[in-house]
Amino acid sequence: MTTRILIVRTSSLGDLVHMLPAISDIARHVPGAQIDWIAEESFAQIPAWHPAVHEVIAVAHRRWRKHWWNAQTRRERAALRADLASRRYDIILDMQSLLKSVWLVRQARGQRHGLDWKSAREPLASLFYDVKHRVEFWQPAIIRQRALAAATFGYVSDGPPDFGLQAITDGVAIDPVALIMPSASRDDKLWPASHWRQVFDHLQAQGLGLRLLAGNDAEQARARELIQGRGGAEVLPRLGLRQVADQLARARIMVGLDSGLTHLSAGLGRPTIGIYKASTPVRTPLQGAAYTASLGERGQEPDAGQVLAAIDAALDAGRTVPAQ
Repeated sequence: MTTRILIVRTSSLGDLVHMLPAISDIARHVPGAQIDWIAEESFAQIPAWHPAVHEVIAVAHRRWRKHWWNAQTRRERAALRADLASRRYDIILDMQSLLKSVWLVRQARGQRHGLDWKSAREPLASLFYDVKHRVEFWQPAIIRQRALAAATFGYVSDGPPDFGLQAITDGVAIDPVALIMPSASRDDKLWPASHWRQVFDHLQAQGLGLRLLAGNDAEQARARELIQGRGGAEVLPRLGLRQVADQLARARIMVGLDSGLTHLSAGLGRPTIGIYKASTPVRTPLQGAAYTASLGERGQEPDAGQVLAAIDAALDAGRTVPAQ
């Protein structure tokens, strides 16, 4: 018997990565689960990579909100509304519990589940669910999402998180390179250039080349400045999400600021060092099958020595594990 499930979690990149272990749990514990997932169009590849996801329904909140009432946006919203109205689900699970996700939940047909008043980030969202679940707020996002799914479907979540990304990593040869993510969406997350250069020196002393990830023009310029005059280092061109994932899958280690790509690296099972400065790792620590370190805290960045020590620990741990 098929159990039709709609997951609502639209963004952001790191949050979607944190969702993947809950999808693996559902697929393992719910016989006949057919899982659809509503996600932001720019991140829709993330749920599509999971083998248990049947269909990804793309939304465009980030684009729509800039031109909410123009004709094209109205047509796209109407098409989404009609699409959701044409479907019937056994369970609709809002894994975001925000008013913007409730807007989507209310358009879908089926029993609606979400967090209760004390658990939701936006408590008003809980008023729109048929079934409400209590999940402790201050715990890592992956554990929180797995707990909500387990409460919804009536099983006990156990074992290490399975991100379901083996199709990207299986059989991939590891290159002698370090992937670096020195940019972030906000300037208050940036780490001093002098610290980065110490990290680069240390990684290259281990025989690793450097590949820096960058998106927009400002990030490209910053990355080029960081490696100016340095051999064995390159700034990668702007890549699509799957291309970035393939680069991460081949990397010996990844060092990055607290960003979605850093969490993706950990989810891919690569040794990953995360640098936190404007956010807390209490709620969003790096988790994965390989060595991870979540260094720093909101208002208290790690120094270069802490990052170098974590790099050494990650490389030492990796030498004892056969390459995939």
